[in-house]
Amino acid sequence: MTLTTYFQIDITPEQVEYAKKLVDYSLVNHKVRNIWSDTAHEKRTLELRLTGTLGEVVFADTYRKQRPTRSFGAADGQDFGCDFMLETRSGIKSFDIKTMRRISNVFYDNYILNIPRSQLFRADSLTDYYFHISLHTEKNGKQIATFVGYVAKSDVTNGMIGSLFECGAKRTRANGTCFNFTADTYEILLKDFTPPHVGNSIRNLVGYQELKIRTKS
Repeated sequence: MTLTTYFQIDITPEQVEYAKKLVDYSLVNHKVRNIWSDTAHEKRTLELRLTGTLGEVVFADTYRKQRPTRSFGAADGQDFGCDFMLETRSGIKSFDIKTMRRISNVFYDNYILNIPRSQLFRADSLTDYYFHISLHTEKNGKQIATFVGYVAKSDVTNGMIGSLFECGAKRTRANGTCFNFTADTYEILLKDFTPPHVGNSIRNLVGYQELKIRTKS
């Protein structure tokens, strides 16, 4: 299925505070090394963990699942790529929530989500699907969560979707800036995502809006 629509909702201050408490715990009880070692990236640990944890908290509340009680890094916070179990047409499947921050949620079909090759092929991975959430902050300070959609891990590992770029490959962002991958990484186009499920309970959430993906001309 091709992604055509996605949705956004407001993030509450309580959700942010809850996520911060989980991250604070993970930092105090940190047992898992970061994938980076340079000081500049180490300083972003708090920001990156808060983004990922907040995405999981918002996902749990939106789909009426139990909130996470631990964040990445704590000795008892590892989930091996199984953040949530959800009922699908083919049975109960595991979902790994991939959250990132962007400057807005105006998306084009050639925008991408990056997933390290090591995550996709790790032997102890429990992931069936990757679900993408994007966070951004509006000018008035309100935080927004955008539920983009999901892809099957097997579709990536089997070569049906996604493109693999080796460590060191130079890539260009939508704003024209460049960067180099620090590990072998798959780029997955947003157009290859399946739209997120939307029920009446979600449509009634504060800030709910349905958005349409744009085509790059």
